[in-house]
Amino acid sequence: MTKVRWGVLSTAGIGVEKVIPAMQRAELCDVVAIASRDESRASGVAQSLGIPHAYGSYEELLADPDIDAVYNPLPNHIHAEWTLRAARSGKHVLCEKPLAMDAAEAERVVEGCREAGVLLMEAFMYRLHPQWVRVRELVQQGRLGDLMAIQSFFSYRNVDPTNIRNIPEFGGGSLMDVGCYPINVSRMMFGGEPDRVEAVMYRDPAFGTDVLASVIMTFGERQSTFTCSTVLESDQRVHLIGTEGRLLVEIPFNIPPDRATRLLLTAGGDPPVDPNTEVIEIPAKDQYGVQGDLFSRAIIEGTQVPTPPEDAVANMRLIDAIRAAAEAAPS
Repeated sequence: MTKVRWGVLSTAGIGVEKVIPAMQRAELCDVVAIASRDESRASGVAQSLGIPHAYGSYEELLADPDIDAVYNPLPNHIHAEWTLRAARSGKHVLCEKPLAMDAAEAERVVEGCREAGVLLMEAFMYRLHPQWVRVRELVQQGRLGDLMAIQSFFSYRNVDPTNIRNIPEFGGGSLMDVGCYPINVSRMMFGGEPDRVEAVMYRDPAFGTDVLASVIMTFGERQSTFTCSTVLESDQRVHLIGTEGRLLVEIPFNIPPDRATRLLLTAGGDPPVDPNTEVIEIPAKDQYGVQGDLFSRAIIEGTQVPTPPEDAVANMRLIDAIRAAAEAAPS
C-alpha cells in the first residue's frame, strides 16, 4: 500500500503527544523524520516514538528528498515562514492553526504554496471527525429546522508567563489559540462569512495577550456568539439552535481518540423541565489520524485537500476583524 512519507518540524507537544502517534496508526501515513533545533532533543523523541530519522535543524529535514509532506506545529509566529520554506522544498504542508499572524500573511502563504505546486491545509482536525460529519448531516436533513443561532465556549487555564500562548510576539492569546475554533465552526455551519462583528476583549496587563474575549457575529438574520479564554476553568461546547430543534456538541474540539462522544438532539417535549432529547453516540475515532489519512489521500490521488487553504485565509480575516472590533469597542 502506498503511504505518504511525513517529516515533522519541531518536537512541539501537540505533535509528540497527539498528532504523530495518531499518524503512525493511520493507514496512509509514514512518519519518517522529525527535526528540532536541538539535535539531542530530536534524537530522543525519534527514539521514543520509533521515528527512523532525526535532524538537528529544520533545513536538514526539508532537504531530505525522501520526505513527501511536512507537518508544521511550530509557534504561530513562524508558521508562515516554515510553511513557505517547506513549499519551496517541494513538500506538501499540513500546518497547525492559525496559518499565519494575520490575513495578509496567510494570503502570501497560500499563494506561495500554489506557486510551488504543493498541497496546503490548515489543521482544523475536528471538522473531519465523524462527529462533525454527523452534525452537518443532521443540520442538512432539517432536524433543527432552520439553523439560526450558534453558541460556543472554549477555555482553559494557563498562567505561565513563559508559555508561548502568553507571549504576544509569538502569536499568543485566547483568540488565536482557542477562539479560532468557534470562528471556524460558525463559518462552516452557516456556510459563509459574517457581515457584522462585535467584540469585547480583556488583555492581561502583565502578558499583554487577550485572555478573555466574547464575540458576536451576524450572518444575515443568523447569529453566532462565543467566549474564549486562557485563564478560566477548562470547558468547551457548541450549541446549535434552530427553529425546530437544538443540538449540543458536548466535546466539540478536543475529541478523545479512545472513547465515544455524544450529540444531544432536542426537539419538542416540555422544555426546560422535560425536553424530548435524543442521544446520538458517535464511535471513537482519532481525529488526528483521520486528518493525516485524508491529507495523505489527496497527495496520493492528486485531489484537493478536505479543507481548502482559502478557508484558512477567511478564518484569519475574521480574527483580524474581531481584533479591530474589540479595539474600537467603548472601554
